[in-house]
Amino acid sequence: MPNKFLAEKLSTQTSSSLSFLAVAPAKVIRGTQVLAAAVDDIARLGKRPLIIGGKTLTAIEGFLKPILNASSLQCSCACYTPDCSEASLVSLRTEAKKHSCDVIIGVGGGKALDTAKLIAYQLDVPVVTVPTSAATCAGWTALSNVYSDEGAFLYDVGLARCPDLLILDYDLVQTAPTRTLVAGIGDALAKWYEASVSSGHSEQTMIIAAVQQARVLRDILFQKSLQALKEPGGDAWREVVDASVLMAGVIGGLGGAQCRTVAAHAVHNGLTHICGRHSIHGEKVAFGILVQLRLEEMVQGNQLASSARQQLLKFYAEIGLPRNLNDLGLGDVTLRQLLCAVEIALDPKSDIHRLPFKVSSEQLMAAMVSTTAPIDNNTMSRVSVLGVSDEVEQ
Repeated sequence: MPNKFLAEKLSTQTSSSLSFLAVAPAKVIRGTQVLAAAVDDIARLGKRPLIIGGKTLTAIEGFLKPILNASSLQCSCACYTPDCSEASLVSLRTEAKKHSCDVIIGVGGGKALDTAKLIAYQLDVPVVTVPTSAATCAGWTALSNVYSDEGAFLYDVGLARCPDLLILDYDLVQTAPTRTLVAGIGDALAKWYEASVSSGHSEQTMIIAAVQQARVLRDILFQKSLQALKEPGGDAWREVVDASVLMAGVIGGLGGAQCRTVAAHAVHNGLTHICGRHSIHGEKVAFGILVQLRLEEMVQGNQLASSARQQLLKFYAEIGLPRNLNDLGLGDVTLRQLLCAVEIALDPKSDIHRLPFKVSSEQLMAAMVSTTAPIDNNTMSRVSVLGVSDEVEQ
């Protein structure tokens, strides 16, 4: 059963109110070799940065030299470990106070950036995000996810604002493994499949804008991802990096929590409790999209969902996203383990309940083990008015 702590803290972003929106970073600097150009912008935010990163921080020290060696800055570095966990947060707050830091710089992947944003929020100082991969839109968003020391998702924290400065250096991002960009594509794709099913028929202007942006994002990824992966650093690659890091963040900013996550991310959250760090965020989310579509097929008889799932299965095979539990390294998962993941995903505060229908544990488990099932030609033709797509590209 989900633990009591998780049940109490699973999500803090479930409000449907649009009275407060954190739409975008105050400033975005992007291009090649832009870290040097960003020193003055950082110095305007603070003079004593604490740079927070992960185990790769030393490996990218050469990229950070313009900041580390800047005469206008007195930098100190610290690593989150082993995760964006409560223990890490306590340790890093101590480091920040010891350094008398007046600005936080997060450097790394999603968990490093989430950690940096949350520390800055807790200490009420500005924050700069420097993504080292295109695996998530964490460099953009006003949200941090908190995990256990073992890598299991616990809860998220909505922040008062997006980062004060986002620095997207393409040279730095290009040093990341290809797998991270593939995962970022999977994470970004979820914006359409989740926002359209939860908010596709909203009459609120900002939500309409967010859903339509999610549609555009999906189309860009379908059209350009394969070329981007073939030519790292090329024009298509930059467009896909921008889509995964920047545009994906816009959608949650415009539409708020209800355009951010539904079943795909809920499945991710459950899976973190049984597979730890064997797969990365966007890979689990991509699998979660297939699970969500499978639920729409099974529960609603939604043929558009079935067609969309088959389309994604082909796309996933082309770029290397996981299509089933085996691809996630969970081919030998036990029934007890799978039930644990299902119970986490179905927690009363889970975003899976944004679906326009109720889901039982039996239905979710069946969907998780049948993501590659062929189309059932006998499926009812009834299509939900909140279906995943009103157009499926051939």
